[in-house]
Amino acid sequence: MSEDKEYEGWKNYATWNVSLWINNDYSLYCGARDFMNENPAIKDPYKKFITSCGLDTQQTPDRIKYRSLKLDYTALNEMMQELIEQ
Repeated sequence: MSEDKEYEGWKNYATWNVSLWINNDYSLYCGARDFMNENPAIKDPYKKFITSCGLDTQQTPDRIKYRSLKLDYTALNEMMQELIEQ
């Protein structure tokens, strides 16, 4: 599988994978939701959340780095914004 091809509606597999883990790992999801509710107007929320969790040099269990040039940060920022409770 090429990591550069669109995957499941995301720009590529890497972007889909980190989004999948944030949205489906309970502790990561709760942390991301709390982070966004406490910082709803923050710029670059995805990168700032990853840094706040100490995941800058970590990777998902599928070996995708949470910080990578392969990631679509615009889409990940949008995903984070969707976690804000209305």
